[in-house]
Amino acid sequence: MTGGHRPALSLLGLPAEVAAALETYLDLLAAWNARVNLTGASDPESRVSWLVAEVLPALAWIQPGPLLDIGSGNGSPGFVLALLRPPARTTLLEPRTKRWAFLREAARTVGRAEIEVLRLRHDEYGGLPAPNVTLRALALPLGSLAAVAAPGARLLVFGGHPRPEAPFALEAEASLPNSRLHVFRRGCST
Repeated sequence: MTGGHRPALSLLGLPAEVAAALETYLDLLAAWNARVNLTGASDPESRVSWLVAEVLPALAWIQPGPLLDIGSGNGSPGFVLALLRPPARTTLLEPRTKRWAFLREAARTVGRAEIEVLRLRHDEYGGLPAPNVTLRALALPLGSLAAVAAPGARLLVFGGHPRPEAPFALEAEASLPNSRLHVFRRGCST
């Protein structure tokens, strides 16, 4: 099944292999969305706009090294960022079983072994803190994310109205086509 994502993706000027992986992901998302509520974006253009184009500006803020996405849900922003950047360890945390299953299938289908999908909440994660942490549509106190963010890490929050909270300081904000990106930096002291 194809979701017809290629025309909308072609407007983003992405390398062919990246666009192909994103198309595979979006087609799978469209198929799963018929059974599991993963996104309200119901057509190819809105899926590309909301889930991919909305994430592109965040690439400028991603540091080298692993990425940890909290509450990964439908895969945006974490899974999409993993496909947009050179292969680097990406860990997606999704506690809801059906969404976790979708993300595991998406990682398998696009053939990206460096994408790990864990059925955990952020406060259950016992892995190494990451230099890049992302989340969307979660109203979590920023201080509760300190354990998963390495000193000097960037925390990218898509949407909402997050307030700076120790150990995170606001570094930048950017308007996105459909929301806002809030970039926080974790202090280097532990």
